[in-house]
Amino acid sequence: MRETHVASFLEREKPDFLLLQEIKCEAHQFPGLAFKALGYDAVVVGQKSYNGVAILHRAPVELVHSRLPGMTEDDAHARYVEVRAAGLNIGNLYLPNGNSGGEAGYAYKLHWMAALRARASALLAEDADFILAGDYNVCPTDADFAPRALSAGDALIRPETRAAFNALLFTGLTEAMRALHPQETIYTFWDYQAGAWDRNSGLRIDHALLSPRLAERLVSVTVHKDERAKAQPSDHVPVTVELSGG
Repeated sequence: MRETHVASFLEREKPDFLLLQEIKCEAHQFPGLAFKALGYDAVVVGQKSYNGVAILHRAPVELVHSRLPGMTEDDAHARYVEVRAAGLNIGNLYLPNGNSGGEAGYAYKLHWMAALRARASALLAEDADFILAGDYNVCPTDADFAPRALSAGDALIRPETRAAFNALLFTGLTEAMRALHPQETIYTFWDYQAGAWDRNSGLRIDHALLSPRLAERLVSVTVHKDERAKAQPSDHVPVTVELSGG
């Protein structure tokens, strides 16, 4: 996480909520005071050196889950946090990449995706308004990665990965970006290696999935690509989802 870049983004864009993934620190190490000075409190689910998610918020929130329901308590990966604010459930996720750990690592990715689908189904059964957003580590179609950016067997594009992502959508969710920009070439991630940024060899792996009533309130989705050109940038760029008042 780049604290100065996050602070600059908050000051400029003033989002109601900012969802952060892969913060790579425990909760007590998170720079909450710096963001508090800008008017934001933080809900943090951290882990030493790896993973970690946080939600920065201006209005009060209620913590709903600090672990994805369906994942056992011995799962030490800090990959999910869900809050409720103003009648809206906000799930922030960092889905497993699936390329490390062999087939066991890939099976964990699919298990995690199945648990996320079950959580979406449960929220839909409750007639809740919700968004599930973050780093999905999934390119849903071939249009979502630059030519030759990924090998055919990469976990981000394996048929089982895409089937699991589609199954999540088929519960009744709307993928915000493609709802408004169905044909555009859009990337949200550029690797640090092999000059990926300079060659625009990117991936679209950061997604926001909306429940039905929330999808009706969708106004815009903006990819802040210029953030990637800054000094010491993240390899991901922010994606802003704007909703009308409900």
